[in-house]
This record gives sequence, structure tokens and C-alpha cells, in this order.
Amino acid sequence: MQRLETLDPSRIRLGLERVAAVAVTLGLGRPAPTVITVAGTNGKGSTCAMLEAILRAGGFRTGLYTSPHLLRFEERARIEGVSVSPAALVEQFEAVEQARCATRDATSESGEPGETVELTYFEFTTLAILRLFEQAKLDVAILEVGLGGRLDAVNWVDADCSIVTCIDIDHAALLGSDRESIGREKAAVFRSGRPAIVADPVPPASVIAYAHQIGADLWQFGQDFNYAGDRQQWGYGGRLLRRNSLAYPALRGANQLINASAALAALEALRDRLPIPAQAIREGLACVELPGRFQVLPGRPTVVLDVGHNPHAAAHLAVNLDQMGYHPFTWAVIGMLRDKDVDGVIQALASRVDHWIPVDLPGPRGASAEWLAERLRAMGVTEGAQSSIAPHASPREGLAAARQRAGPDDRILVFGSFLTVADVLAHR
Repeated sequence: MQRLETLDPSRIRLGLERVAAVAVTLGLGRPAPTVITVAGTNGKGSTCAMLEAILRAGGFRTGLYTSPHLLRFEERARIEGVSVSPAALVEQFEAVEQARCATRDATSESGEPGETVELTYFEFTTLAILRLFEQAKLDVAILEVGLGGRLDAVNWVDADCSIVTCIDIDHAALLGSDRESIGREKAAVFRSGRPAIVADPVPPASVIAYAHQIGADLWQFGQDFNYAGDRQQWGYGGRLLRRNSLAYPALRGANQLINASAALAALEALRDRLPIPAQAIREGLACVELPGRFQVLPGRPTVVLDVGHNPHAAAHLAVNLDQMGYHPFTWAVIGMLRDKDVDGVIQALASRVDHWIPVDLPGPRGASAEWLAERLRAMGVTEGAQSSIAPHASPREGLAAARQRAGPDDRILVFGSFLTVADVLAHR
């Protein structure tokens, strides 16, 4: 992994040319007979996890590629629900490196061969995992898009079904500063004549327009599929199938029914390829796990971990907090990256938090605790007997401080970034 981080000094370089060139040298084919691609701003990881759990319960051999990881890189690639081994990854890394060194950029105007192709960390690792999946003889591969869609390395694969989850403004410098621009980038994972599942209840017009433009088989939430439920159970309704008397997904949060409905819509659209009995759906939803998504740790005081890092995710987090039982005080350990909409996240949660504990995150993008404290004050967070702002040097130190100060019936929220949650999980 240290070697990969030195391959290209650029952290993010969108484009498919480099991936396509090295894939040809590798002789890379499809990662599985059936491929489902999942793009979007929020809900991708949950949707992928539910697809994997249901398909495994239905007896299919699955491969799941997701990012980023929380604790170990191996989490990004799972075969039949198990993270792949470091040795298996190293074998694929070596194959990709050999192919990369043998691949040249397009011939220059002078007719001379170009330079050896350089790959980013994400491009390199995506190729390695796709090759691993191809050799694993899977039935179905579930691929989470890393960033955007149109120029993301995952989009090199022609998916049999594509899902776009809820869309919000994130990575604006690369994808655009409004939902329409971002939606157009993400909709590019759709393919002509193939199912295109749109889970956003109010999707950008650009997403729908692109699906129509290329002749995709558009499945739109609220029109082609939907859900209904009460406090005990819920049901899915699609074009031809209904799934009644379903238990709520094991993943916590009101927004998970939208993600579950998108997964069931994709499986309905692929029912001829991937027939799934009702019992497999029930079993998969009951057993699905995904760390860091409104994850509640055992013990007192209650500790909630959430990787949400944009205003849309923070708004869902606020709703989920409201649905919990009564807690006298809420303590928030917040660690974020500077290039995120920090003010928007604070605004979404300000009325739910009594005591704030901003923490440092590492790396050039990581915000300092003091800078976050300044943003909290600028957003109107006051300090007094019933409220406070207490910066700390790391998420784990912030959590330790919150546990020391909180009462047994209080609630502690740890959120703002994968890095924030990962630091806490690594030192539980």
C-alpha cells in the first residue's frame, strides 16, 4: 500500500483512458456474468451491502467492491461476504504493475512511443480487484462507484444494471457545484437498453434526461417502485412484483428503506438472471451489516458512529437521532475534511447537539480541531452551562473525553468522516 501511494502524486485524476489502456494489456474481461454498478452521493454503501446480503442468501456467489475502507484495505473487496486476503491482493497488484509498466500513453505527434502509463491509487486498486473478481468465477459482482460516475474507474465496466442513489453536492470542485451537474456525472453509469434504477425521491432533471437520451430502461422511485410500511413491517411494490410483510433492514435509519427499495428494484429488473425467493430477501435484510452507518455501540452512554460528511447525510442523521429514545444531553465528536461543506453539516445538526468536541484529522485535507471550533462559533454555537465546545487532538481522545463527561443516559455522536469513525473503531 505504501508503494501504491507513491505511484501518482495526484490524489484524484478522473478519466477512463489510463484504466482502459492497462486493462487491455492485462487482458481483463468482465468481473462476473452479471454486474451491478451503484453510484450516488449518499446510500451507496448501504445499497451495495443489502444487495450482497440478499444475493448471498439466495445462493449466488458474490463479489463486492466498495470504498473507502474503515480499518483495512482488504475491506474493499469481498468474495462471498469475506474480505479477500492480503496475499491475494498482492498477487493482483503485481499483475497490474507489470501491465502498467508495459503500457504506453498514446503515440506522440513525432511518432515516438509515449511515456509509461501512470495510474492513481484508485485506478490501480480497481483494476486489481476487477481482475481478482474475474478469476474468482463469481455469479454477480456489485461495484460501488468511487467518485462521480462518468469518469470513475469503475465505469470502465459495462454494467447489466446501474443504480443511482440520493444525490447531493459533494466533491463540487470535480463534479460541479449544483445537483444538476453532479447528477449528470453520476447518471453516466447507465447503459442503453439496460435497467437504470433512480432511488432519489426528487432526482435532478439531468439524471432522468440522460436515461431517456441513451434509451436506458428507467426505473424511478415513486413511479416504477416504492415502499410502504408501519411500525412493525414494510412492503416493496415494483412494476410486476410485490414483497409484503418484510422486517425492517438490520441497518439503522429511516433512509434505509429507500436504499432497500432500490436494491429490490434492481433485483426485480434482473429477475430473469438472478431469481430471488422471498425468504432470501427477508434473510438478507435481517442479516446485513455495514460498520459506520448509524452504528450504535453497546453500553452506556449510548455511542452512535456515522460516516456522514455532507449536509444531505447530516439531515438524515438528524432525523435518525430524533427517532431514538430520550437522552438528557447529546455530545458530538466531530472530525471533518476542510473541503467538505462543514457549515452545512453543522447547521443540519446544531439543534440536536448540546456539547461539541471538534477533533483533528490527519493529512493535508484534514481540518484542525481549532478550525472546526471557529466554524462552530461562526454558525452560532454558544458556550455556557448547558453547551460547550472542547477541541481535542484525535477522534479517540474526543470520544474518551465525551465518555468521561457524559452521564450514563446521555448520547455521544461520532461523525463527519470515514477517518473519524475509523480512528474510534481502531481503538475500541
